[in-house]
Amino acid sequence: MKRLTILIALIIPTILCTSWGFFAHQKINNLAVFTLPTGMISFYKKNIKYITEHAVDPDKRRYADTLEAPRHYLDVENYETHIDSIPEKYNDAVAKYGLKRLSANGIVPWQIQRTYYSLVKAFKTRDSIKILKYSADLGHYIGDAHVPLHTTNNHNGQLTNQVGIHAFWESRLPELFSVKYNFVVGKANYIENPLKEAWKIVKHTHSLVDTVLTFEAQLSASFPSDKKFSFSERNNAVLKQYSVAYAKAYHDKMNSMVEKQMRSSILAIGSFWYSAWVDAGQPDLKNLIKIDLEPDDKIMNEDTEKKFETGALIGREI
Repeated sequence: MKRLTILIALIIPTILCTSWGFFAHQKINNLAVFTLPTGMISFYKKNIKYITEHAVDPDKRRYADTLEAPRHYLDVENYETHIDSIPEKYNDAVAKYGLKRLSANGIVPWQIQRTYYSLVKAFKTRDSIKILKYSADLGHYIGDAHVPLHTTNNHNGQLTNQVGIHAFWESRLPELFSVKYNFVVGKANYIENPLKEAWKIVKHTHSLVDTVLTFEAQLSASFPSDKKFSFSERNNAVLKQYSVAYAKAYHDKMNSMVEKQMRSSILAIGSFWYSAWVDAGQPDLKNLIKIDLEPDDKIMNEDTEKKFETGALIGREI
C-alpha cells in the first residue's frame, strides 16, 4: 500500500510530446524508403536501419541545441490571422517579423527547404553519411509538418482546457491503431518547388486544427468521465493516459485523419528524397564515399545523447 501511494504521487499526466512520437516518426521514415525508384531504393534499403533509427535525431537535439525547437512547428496565429498572409520566402519573413519572432514562433516550412538543399549537396558530393543524416532529418521535419498541432499556438490545447491533446493525437493514436492502417501509398513524385510544396503541406495541415480540437472537446463533454483515462505502471511511476475506449471514440470521430496524415507524410518524404536526388543529377548511389564525422561533430552527437538521456528539454515541450 505504501509503495502504491508513492507511485500515485509520481503520476505522469501525459506522455512527453516529441512531435509524431518516436514510434510514428520511425515508422514513417521506414515506409518512405519503399516509395523510391530504381537507382535509389537499393541504397536506402541497405541503410534502412539508420533511416529508421535516426528519424528521431531532431527531437533528441531539442535537448542540446537552443536553435532546434522552432524547426519543428509554425504557430500560425502568432504571425497572422490567416496563414496565406505569412510570406512564403524566409528572407521576406525575416524582413517582416525579425529573427526573434521567427525563433519564438516556428520555421518548419523553411527548415524543410533548408534541409532539402543540404541533402541535394550531400548527393552531389556522394557523401553517404550526410545523405543518410539529411534524409533522416528531412523525414522528421516533413513528418512534423503533417501534425495539425504543430501549426497552431494552441499546440497542446492549453488555450482551450485540452492539455495533453498533442501527445494524444500524434503518439497515443498511432501506437494504438496504426497496425490497421493502409500504408501502400504509391511511388515518389518529383517536386518542382520544394518550398512551395512545404507550404502546401503546412497549409493543409493547419486546416485540420479546428477539427482536432473541436472533436475532442465534443467527445470529452459526452464521454463518461470515469472512462476517459487509464493508468499503467512504467519505470516505477504510474502513467496516466487516455483510455483505449476514449482513444477509439476520438479516432473514429476524426474519420481516419491520423492515417491520412501518416500516409501523406510517407509519400511526401519519399518525394522530397527523390527530388533531391534528381536535382543533384541522379548520382550513382553504389560505392559511395564515406566521410567520417569531424571530431567536433562526434563530440556534439555524444553530448546530444547524454543531454537527451537526462530529459532536460530546451524550449517548449511541443
